Amino acid sequence: MRVKRGFKARRRRNKVLKRASGYYSANSRCYTHVVEKNDRALAFAYRDRKVRKRDFRSLWTQRINAAARLNGTTYSRLMGALKKAAIELDRKVLADMAIQDAEGFATLVKKVLPEAQALQ
Repeated sequence: MRVKRGFKARRRRNKVLKRASGYYSANSRCYTHVVEKNDRALAFAYRDRKVRKRDFRSLWTQRINAAARLNGTTYSRLMGALKKAAIELDRKVLADMAIQDAEGFATLVKKVLPEAQALQ
């Protein structure tokens, strides 16, 4: 006896098709294409959530380095000095401080660097 799939199969297919609305051409209409494109899109989304974290950390490092060089030091010396002075500011906060509050960042650099040189 033939068994029809009923509404469950249609519901499953429609869920996948709805996720692909906006894709180009048959990639939004043809179920077999849609399945492949969806799988690929979800894989990229998973990967890029991790890549975004890497990219932002790199951006923060570049911003801190640029601000540190304006204050007569380098990124690595500044981070080492902060570590020795037991100042636990993460790179996100330091980068934001370098852009939003340049005077405060300069004050922090001037406070930390002599202590680091004294401890060497």
